[in-house]
Amino acid sequence: MDLNYSHAEQAFQTEVRDWLAGNLAPELAHKIKYEQALSRDDMQGWHDTLNAKGWLANHWPEEFGGTGWSAIERHIFEEECCLAYAPRVVPFGLSMLGPVLIKYGSEAQQKHWLPRILDGSDWWCQGYSEPGAGSDLASLRCKATRDGDHYIVNGQKTWTTLAQHANMIFMLVRTSNEGKPQQGISFLLIDMDSPGVEVRPIHLLEGTHEVNEVFFTDVRVPAENLVGEENMGWTYAKYLLTYERTNIAGIGFSMAALSELKDIAQDQKRAGRKLADDPLFAARMARAEIALENARITNLRVVSAAAAGGAPGAESSMLKIKGTEIRQELDTLKRKAIGAYAAPLIPEAFEPGYNGPMVGPEYAAPIAKHYFNNRKITIFGGSNEIQKNIISKMILGL
Repeated sequence: MDLNYSHAEQAFQTEVRDWLAGNLAPELAHKIKYEQALSRDDMQGWHDTLNAKGWLANHWPEEFGGTGWSAIERHIFEEECCLAYAPRVVPFGLSMLGPVLIKYGSEAQQKHWLPRILDGSDWWCQGYSEPGAGSDLASLRCKATRDGDHYIVNGQKTWTTLAQHANMIFMLVRTSNEGKPQQGISFLLIDMDSPGVEVRPIHLLEGTHEVNEVFFTDVRVPAENLVGEENMGWTYAKYLLTYERTNIAGIGFSMAALSELKDIAQDQKRAGRKLADDPLFAARMARAEIALENARITNLRVVSAAAAGGAPGAESSMLKIKGTEIRQELDTLKRKAIGAYAAPLIPEAFEPGYNGPMVGPEYAAPIAKHYFNNRKITIFGGSNEIQKNIISKMILGL
């Protein structure tokens, strides 16, 4: 297998780099590199910039506004965006709901919702996890009862990322208690401004407000907002999760983190020599780099399968496990590399306009915050233990 980029792919890589250099505002890239808080306008602005270029929905079919890029070109684009410190495009509408609507939604739903995802009219969040139903998602209890042309929704969702900015949420709801738990789940689209919807913030360990609890009390939802068939939501959820798990693996983020780690190891010294020259530390960096290169190849296999119309299962679970473990290992090595500077964590230092004291070099400031925030990535999207169960069932038949 030839793992080198073709001449055409190299030319595309250069095009992407040049475009990012000319269109990504330095102050926005600085915020990403140093883990400073992004406003809704920051995130939406980058979304709009990509959409204006026609590069936003690069994994959608061309007939729905996609780019027609190959899996390799999408991989190149995502990697170059991470290396340039471009903001992560909010994935819920674009990378999660969009593919589900394209595959399972009605023509009316596609015509209405897909353009609104692209132009930013709707900001989506995801309503999957509940108290007691996280990795064991089939245990969800949020209930939707049919009432004429509407569903009445009651229940709670938790860990709802960026719900404080969203005007729409796609939900898994229980519409039947008959048969296996997976057989009574439906996929519903809900307006966050509906009476009975309440969003409460959850503040994370490093001080940020990224996730939320969302409560639903007698919320009326038009029946036309049901995606696909009633009680078939588990099928749609599994399809969506292959996209989410591939995204969580974060290969591009790890490439950027590895580059940062190498720079830090060249700058920091132990016993009078560069940390990069310490045999034990250098060996850990090498192991992480080898694992990352293997994960990159697996990522290409997964996106290639998706491009061919498939919904990879075991491969995306493998990628989620290894990708998140690699990201956490790189976070750990960066903390080890900066030594005593890893201890202080000043949450307000990452808010706009902060002029207070910092501890250590500028590159040290976000490392502790990033380390703590990334503790979650081996849990959400289906914990890595659950992913191992998926792999054993799909490949070993256990």
